[in-house]
Amino acid sequence: MITVILLTISNIFMTIAWYGHLRYKSSPLFLVICISWLIAFVEYCFQVPANRIGHAHFTAAQLKTIQEVVSLAVFCAFSVLYLREGIRWNYIVGFCFIIVAVFFVFRQ
Repeated sequence: MITVILLTISNIFMTIAWYGHLRYKSSPLFLVICISWLIAFVEYCFQVPANRIGHAHFTAAQLKTIQEVVSLAVFCAFSVLYLREGIRWNYIVGFCFIIVAVFFVFRQ
């Protein structure tokens, strides 16, 4: 459970680093890049421990799968709440295919 919590926190920071600047398009690109790198550093402070702790219970492929699902969930919330963009039906269908992939990755 701690792995999922750390991955969630990590993905919140990374989503902000990658997409948060989209509301500030008039800001200089160099400044946006520097700020994004600082935010990404914080992301790594959660991502690396999440993978180290998680690898005691999951394979690397399973960890990556968990990270992708968490990333999509965080991005959906960010997209709706911060960027004010809707989620379309085809996005949901695509995400459902990823959930099917999770089933196969975790299948024994």
